[in-house]
Amino acid sequence: MSHLEDIRFFVQAARFSSLSEAARRMDVSPAAASATLKRLEAELGLKLMVRTTRNLRLTQSGEVFLTQCAQGLQLIQQAQEHLHQDHSRIAGVVQISLPSNLGRQVVLPLLTDFRQQHPKVELRIQLTDRMVEMHREPIDVVLRYGKPADSSLVALPIAQHNRRVLCATPAYLNKFGAPLAPVDLRQHACLCFQLSDRIYNRWAFDRGGRTEVIEVSGPIVSDDGDAIRLFGLMGEGIIYKSAIDVMDDVKQGLLIPLCTDWQGEAVPLYLACADRSQLRPVVKLLREFLMQRLQALMA
Repeated sequence: MSHLEDIRFFVQAARFSSLSEAARRMDVSPAAASATLKRLEAELGLKLMVRTTRNLRLTQSGEVFLTQCAQGLQLIQQAQEHLHQDHSRIAGVVQISLPSNLGRQVVLPLLTDFRQQHPKVELRIQLTDRMVEMHREPIDVVLRYGKPADSSLVALPIAQHNRRVLCATPAYLNKFGAPLAPVDLRQHACLCFQLSDRIYNRWAFDRGGRTEVIEVSGPIVSDDGDAIRLFGLMGEGIIYKSAIDVMDDVKQGLLIPLCTDWQGEAVPLYLACADRSQLRPVVKLLREFLMQRLQALMA
């Protein structure tokens, strides 16, 4: 059977739909990358990928092989970690996907603290707001707001009581005034997040058991949650963000919470993985660490 590195290369190529990108990440030449795929297909006697001038896609056999390879690599990693644990050391590689705003503003500093406590842990960090295909991509865990729509995923709460917060800068409020109720948002510049082709411009609020949904509009829409926060900090308009994402800005007085007699939409934070086999000791420890640190920061 092929060398383990050939399998790793195949998984990378499938992840990025690109031989050249997989070659770059594994530090091999494009010629060696092409030869690796040909060698693997020859040994299996199957066509795994179809290459066109613009992209690379998996065949049906390639889809099946990818699933098995990803599981196999996971088992190898678990075995390596168990060896480390015999020496009372938490170790291993954790591939984690984080939302852009949450990652940059909050979680990355916490991960540095975690690594200082457990220096043998290696992190592979992806910052993206898109929905990760966990059954196909080489990601161990994701942090996402809201329980995953895919019921096959294992979702564990990190911050269950988190909600969205409506806020703006003092400069914006001095210039345009503050909305006194959610309905007033129709008269304001509201900065909206977009995921794929959906713009999240229907903002929900609760008070006394009554829910009010307001359709808002504004001059800026972005598919990067951190960009929305930064434009808000520059006074471009009102933002409606997770309380975790803006808690430091609010504490420093850079953003002012609005309509505080209304509750923003519930957005619990979850850690999710493809199946329970990925809840390795290092992942469980990381979850507990994040829960404790976020609880302390939000107090």
